[in-house]
Amino acid sequence: MTVSVIVPTLNEVAVLQGTVVSALGAYEVVVADGGSDDGTPELALRSGCRLVAAPRGRGLQQNAGAHVARGDILLFLHADTRLPVGFAEAVARSIRVHDGIWGRFDLRFDAGGPFVRLIAHLISWRSWATGGATGDQAIFVRREVFESLGGFREPLLFEDVELCCRLKRLGRPVIPPEPVITSSRRWREDGAIRTTIMMWGLKLAYLAGVSSDRLARVYRDVR
Repeated sequence: MTVSVIVPTLNEVAVLQGTVVSALGAYEVVVADGGSDDGTPELALRSGCRLVAAPRGRGLQQNAGAHVARGDILLFLHADTRLPVGFAEAVARSIRVHDGIWGRFDLRFDAGGPFVRLIAHLISWRSWATGGATGDQAIFVRREVFESLGGFREPLLFEDVELCCRLKRLGRPVIPPEPVITSSRRWREDGAIRTTIMMWGLKLAYLAGVSSDRLARVYRDVR
């Protein structure tokens, strides 16, 4: 089973190279760019990625990337997240051995103190408990399942939560043994406690029925 890695980008030239290097072993890396003006598209092409232009919005960009991807499994990777060595084999094995439909990784942060490390453990624990995932956890799904569901529905915020809610109805996620490593910059710069309260509060509001468009405006205003 082949794995296509899809990376939505918007002015990610500072981190994209490391992302692409971590994705070595994938059948292909598709960069779905939402209008970067910092050289991100050029870097993607120099790095051997396939490049697709898309309307701005992570859900829209990931749908555009999925549309041109050719792998059996689609893995959606944030630009500030790194995949573990051997990820492609681990993903394919997890799907095959457990007859899985979709999956995600446990999470670790690249830096930060004890509280930041605790947050990473809590995110992974929450995913174990609920059977869901966040976009930072490199969600992957069989291509035919993603297409049958119509892809991502939310364009701007919580596209990952909404997709996982539908995927959970089909089966629990499989989890490869090694974690992904994602940037803790947001938690360190904005404050770990403040960021945690904000993100979990927004998610609870979304699950309670508040529209993602409204929450996206709130997210922009409070950051």
